[in-house]
Amino acid sequence: MAKQNRPVEKRMPVREEAEPVVGMRLNKYVAHCGVCSRRQAADLVKEGAVSVNGKVVLEPFYQIQEGDLVRHKGKVIRPEERKVYLLLNKPKGLITTVQDERGRKTVMDLLKGKIAERVFPVGRLDRDTTGLLLLTNDGELAQKMTHPGFKMQKEYEATLDKNLREEDLQRIREGLTLEDGPVKIDAIHYLLDKGKNTVSILIHVGRNRIIRRIFEHLGYEVIKLDRMYLGGLTKKDLPRGFFRHLKPREVIMLKHFTGK
Repeated sequence: MAKQNRPVEKRMPVREEAEPVVGMRLNKYVAHCGVCSRRQAADLVKEGAVSVNGKVVLEPFYQIQEGDLVRHKGKVIRPEERKVYLLLNKPKGLITTVQDERGRKTVMDLLKGKIAERVFPVGRLDRDTTGLLLLTNDGELAQKMTHPGFKMQKEYEATLDKNLREEDLQRIREGLTLEDGPVKIDAIHYLLDKGKNTVSILIHVGRNRIIRRIFEHLGYEVIKLDRMYLGGLTKKDLPRGFFRHLKPREVIMLKHFTGK
C-alpha cells in the first residue's frame, strides 16, 4: 500500500504592524518589500537593479522620501504589510533562490498559487541537499540570521560513500583546517541504526558547502545530505516538499535568538 503524506496543519501567518517608510534607507526598503535580505538588497542597489522615480540609485543609504516610486528590475515594489514566516522541507533537485537565470526549478515553485505574499529563502541549501529551509518577507530577520556573527545551530544527517573511520570522526570533532580557514563543529556521532557511513553532525558555521567540504577534505563523498534541525525548528509532521507557517511562539523564538 502506498504511503500517504500526512496532511500539514494550516496556520494563520504571523502579522505585524507595517513600519513607516519615509526616511527609511533604500536597502532596508527593498528588504521590507520582500525582495531579499538587507545585505543582499545593498548589493542589488550597488549593481543598479533598483531605481527611484525612474532613475537608478546606486547608494544603499539613500533615504526614501514621501511619494517615491521604487522599482526593482523595472517592477514597482512596495513594503509587505504582513510578515510571513514559512518552514519548508526541501526536496532534492531544487535551487535555493527566488529565480534561476538558467530556468531550473527553484524552491519557489513549491509555493506558487499557495501564498499571496512574496517571500525569499533565508540562507541556502545546495541543489542536492534536502531538509529544512526558512522563507520569509522579513528582510531584517533574514539579515540577522544570515550574518556571520549569528550562531544559528543546524543539524544534518550525512550519508557517505563509505564507512567513516573512527580516527576521521575524531579529527572532525577536534576541528579541521579547510582552504578557507579552520572549522569547528559542535557535535558528531554515528547513526548506528543506519550504519557507520551515516552520521549526525551539529554545526553553527554557515560557510558555503561546509558539510560536504569537511568530508571531501578527508577523502569521503557525501551522497545524501538532509538538514534535520534549524535554530530550534524540526521536521516534525512536515513531509518532504511541504511547507507550513511558523507558529507565533516559533517566530518569537527566532527573534529572541537574533536579538530583533
